[in-house]
Amino acid sequence: MTEGGRSITMSDSISQVSLRCGFCLELNTVNVERAGDRPVCSACSKPILLDRPVKVSQDDFEKTVLQSDVPVLVDFYADWCAPCKMVAPLIDEIAHQHIGKMLVVKVDTDRAPDVAMKYEIRSIPTLIIFQDGVEIERSLGFEPERVRDLIEKAVA
Repeated sequence: MTEGGRSITMSDSISQVSLRCGFCLELNTVNVERAGDRPVCSACSKPILLDRPVKVSQDDFEKTVLQSDVPVLVDFYADWCAPCKMVAPLIDEIAHQHIGKMLVVKVDTDRAPDVAMKYEIRSIPTLIIFQDGVEIERSLGFEPERVRDLIEKAVA
């Protein structure tokens, strides 16, 4: 099995996630625990960066978020949303601090209306932590301390 062009063993498969390359849009299987090794896309060899939030489309939500082997923090946002811009640095910080332990993704609710409706996103920003395909916690608005506490529990 390959991970972004690198060979991985079955023992590595504990923390796999499917991510679309931001450059060529190829779907890749990446071992989150080995994110520090800077995995690359299997098609274009560009880096798949997990030290920052990864944008996830409506089409990839199930495969990337719900089928992930690690906890996933999903930031439901919109480009026009001022409070979402306030939350963005916190999301960036969490992605950087928890690289290898969890996946941090962003879902644009304007471009993923079916996902937003399924998870009853009625206000943004909404942050949801998923584990084993199930929502385990939710935060609405700007609650940095609460979000940090939820993250610590999720990766413990």
